[in-house]
Amino acid sequence: MEATRRLNTKTLVLTALFIALSLVGSNIKIFGSIAFDSLPGFLAALLLGPAYGAAIGFLGHVFSAMTSGFPLSVPLHLVIAATMAITMLGFGHTYKALKNKLPDTVNFTLTGMAGTILNGPVSLLFSMAALALMAGKEAAMGLLSLLPVLILASLANIVLGIVLFISLDKVWKKIR
Repeated sequence: MEATRRLNTKTLVLTALFIALSLVGSNIKIFGSIAFDSLPGFLAALLLGPAYGAAIGFLGHVFSAMTSGFPLSVPLHLVIAATMAITMLGFGHTYKALKNKLPDTVNFTLTGMAGTILNGPVSLLFSMAALALMAGKEAAMGLLSLLPVLILASLANIVLGIVLFISLDKVWKKIR
């Protein structure tokens, strides 16, 4: 299903399902507000398109931050949610750009690497910049300690999303 496709009942139902799964995933914490909330966003970016993945990724992080009590403040978590949307856009567009040009294994590997880089170091840089503006450089530098956890959590969410996408290939073909 392409993001440019007209919104139909199937797309609407799948979008709602992925949003609900993001809420469920937001309660499966890895560390603080880092959770399995982005797995449905990565899956949706592959299945429905980057724009749907971006919306679901944004909401997923908001859910995760809410269930954690916004430990880094509401404004900073909104920045993180925006970077999550950007991550899903980059992830989905990478997949679409490489689809049918490279073997699936190579495509998923490169797409996964792009998602991990966007969701780990790139997202963290934006978050650090926002926190530096709000609370100073010293506070922002403290976020660097989250990088290893962010990378591992990104990999877990992305790999599970790709595995589900591949495993359920026959299901996706039936509902498209």
